[in-house]
Amino acid sequence: MRPPPLATATPNLLRILAIGFLLSTGQGGHSGCLQAQELPPQALAPAPGPWTEAVTQARDLLIDRMEEQSIPGLSVAVGMGGEVLWSEGFGWADLENRVPVWPETKFRVASISKALTAAAVGKLMEEGRLDLDAPVQEYLPSFPEKRWPVTTRLLGGHLAGMRHYRGLEFQSMEHYGDVVEALEIFSADTLLHEPGTAYEYSTYGWNLISAVVQSAAGEPYLDYMRKAVFEPAEMDETVAEHVDSLIYRRSRAYRRTEDDRIMNAPYVDNSNKWAGGGFLSTAPDLVRFGMAHLDGTLLRRETLETLWTSQATTEGEETGYGIGWRVATWEGRQVVYHTGGAVGGTTVLVIYPEEGLVVSLLANIQNAGQTGNAEQVAEIFLTR
Repeated sequence: MRPPPLATATPNLLRILAIGFLLSTGQGGHSGCLQAQELPPQALAPAPGPWTEAVTQARDLLIDRMEEQSIPGLSVAVGMGGEVLWSEGFGWADLENRVPVWPETKFRVASISKALTAAAVGKLMEEGRLDLDAPVQEYLPSFPEKRWPVTTRLLGGHLAGMRHYRGLEFQSMEHYGDVVEALEIFSADTLLHEPGTAYEYSTYGWNLISAVVQSAAGEPYLDYMRKAVFEPAEMDETVAEHVDSLIYRRSRAYRRTEDDRIMNAPYVDNSNKWAGGGFLSTAPDLVRFGMAHLDGTLLRRETLETLWTSQATTEGEETGYGIGWRVATWEGRQVVYHTGGAVGGTTVLVIYPEEGLVVSLLANIQNAGQTGNAEQVAEIFLTR
């Protein structure tokens, strides 16, 4: 179920902070300082109730981090026991037009898109329509065969030897009409190594997975994601980032210059990598996605074990990555998580399976690491 309607205004703490980050007006390089009195009120958030103390501590932590890291806008959500306990927006979704961040503000989730796509892979596995260990040509006969077989399992664990971005591909401005069409970026390239022998992070490996998903599902990849993943998990605000469409509550994207000014991030068209980094979502939607894993809404327990178990190289070295998820131990607790670094975005989604806790943080500026912040927020709620 969705959390109750937003109704309670949180204390206006941001107005008392003297955050001195700079932003460019885009007029001849002129820049101005964003003064404390210009800062927005915090967005409305659900009344925290019995979690008041934890929310207060976590809120203070995040406001401090925003000041330290010069983050224009940030959204947080925390869920436990199938309920969104807290969701709140801080700062600006649009600096120039003074639009605050709300819990419903959509951010580029970047590589968390891989975890979203992993759920589609799991559904197709359960339905017997996708064999993780079959060569991808069983689903995509047109994809060029390589020196060694390439499988969905190895692609999903970054073990297939598929390359990552080159040159300016991370900032691609080219539009692709379909996930199969986008394979042309790398389909003719040789593998970096024999599959299974080494871990090499590859967003393009997930491009190939999306084409496999599309073929196995028998319908367009984005349609299947909506039907099989987003709708069951009640992720009504999660969409592919189409640059030619109006998308309500979409945050602007920013970057920081070497002289510490906040600038608009460059234009990109993420149709080259829907599955690897092309979705927009909200912090509450991502928390609902995490909780849908814990309560069995999306996938069976044995499927989760496949996705959430670290793969290993042929030499037996564990990679710390399953299929679409990183696996680790933080402060003695098992976690599965994924981070994201987009043009104009930094994100993290963390699940504590044993504790039933899910935390998501989304920022609208790149290179603003949020993993440590998410871990600290989680510890506050786990030890309250």
